[in-house]
Amino acid sequence: MQPSGLVLVAGGTGGVGKRVVDVLRKKGYQVRVLVRNEEKARRLLGPDVDLVVGDITKESTLDPERFKGVRKIINAVSVIVGPKEGDTPDRAKYNQGIKFFEPEIKGDSPELVEYIGMKNLINAVKGSLGFRSGKILFGFEDNKYKELAWGALDDVVMGGVSQSSFQIDPTGGENGGPTGLFKGIVSTANNGGFTSIRTKNFSAPEDLSPYDGFELRLKGDGRRYKLIVRTSGEWDTVGYTAMFDTAAGQWQSIRLPFPVFKPIFRARTVPDAPPFNPANVMSFQLMFSKFESDGKLNPTFKEGAFELPVSSIRAYMAEPITPRFVHVGSAGVTRPDRPGLDLSKQPPAVRLNKELGYILTFKLKGEDLIRESGIPYTIVRPCALTEEPAGADLIFDQGDNITGKISREEVARICVAALNSPYACDKTFEVKSVVPFSETFTIDPENPPPEKDYNEYFKTLKDGITGKEALERQEQESPVAV
Repeated sequence: MQPSGLVLVAGGTGGVGKRVVDVLRKKGYQVRVLVRNEEKARRLLGPDVDLVVGDITKESTLDPERFKGVRKIINAVSVIVGPKEGDTPDRAKYNQGIKFFEPEIKGDSPELVEYIGMKNLINAVKGSLGFRSGKILFGFEDNKYKELAWGALDDVVMGGVSQSSFQIDPTGGENGGPTGLFKGIVSTANNGGFTSIRTKNFSAPEDLSPYDGFELRLKGDGRRYKLIVRTSGEWDTVGYTAMFDTAAGQWQSIRLPFPVFKPIFRARTVPDAPPFNPANVMSFQLMFSKFESDGKLNPTFKEGAFELPVSSIRAYMAEPITPRFVHVGSAGVTRPDRPGLDLSKQPPAVRLNKELGYILTFKLKGEDLIRESGIPYTIVRPCALTEEPAGADLIFDQGDNITGKISREEVARICVAALNSPYACDKTFEVKSVVPFSETFTIDPENPPPEKDYNEYFKTLKDGITGKEALERQEQESPVAV
């Protein structure tokens, strides 16, 4: 299974990134590549690749409008490290691995690339990727109020006498807090029989395509209601409609997946209307009606007074949630300040963190931005990268303790596999091959090993382990001056 919409690859001309692009395209994904140098990208990736030119270190080049339609991202951008003594045009020394040369930063600083650049990239794509907790569209959350302008739209427009209103009840919500309240009196007199409240058109369409449906938090009364969503700014137009039942006297969450919304106009299905488009939501309407659609009647309808407290409407992501942001980091990011480490046994970047512009410190800060963003993520921390082929047996670990090497091709495959694995979601892990540095891993090109089922590795991962635990313990145990 592959995700709908575009997969963006940032850093697609680097050693891992170009392999990610290749793996995605071979698997049939729709791919767009964020690059700084279009000419270089065309040369490396081919003339037909979909490119967007931008630089994560320059916020002005990352207008979120340029990333509409992107549903997932694999970020392989990294600060450039190279040999002090220089390198060959094809970066032969670099490709051997940092273990084999004296390194220095080439170009932009780690702070600019790994931290500020990460902040810029997240801000550019977060609206397209969505948030695990969903997107609040109306109501009360964390002592904040997302306001919509609701107005009554009742059967009086057809000669009826029903009436309704919308108001904020300051103490009618759960736990005595505030809630919105849809209330009224419905009557079938004069061939009427419905009441509703409708919002004004939004100032700009809501793009909810990263999500899977609408969730209403409300206190039911045993009746069946309708949620009507419009994707056009016109007033008298098709409304995409879903009916929902409520439980009397209970606060409940009602989830309405996007596919259940049917195109309805004046209580009749519109068979030739396009399907509901969550990328262009313009208004909401809540309705209590005698009529469902196409001549069917509401079995819970009864005349008289009603009240429906609605504390929130949000767009939600359906479980199981898979990663939207896959990031290629680095093993060792928590080690420079870790107590008790024998630095002589650590990779060069750990020993030379300060000399390399605090490269690992800022990589860790960039990781933290991802974890704190609310976007479903996977953070892959490879050990030393090599040009060897994929196929060696692997070790996945957590806590940032292992050293070793791993093929860039293998890392690319892991990243692509993570896109569709709920087991990889919101996980941080290190990975290396079982082959030691002293041995070269080769394969028979005529009979390569089959691609691994990476899900079996992802299933072993646990939540909340980053390697920062040792640093946090150190802070807690350090004496505080008074």
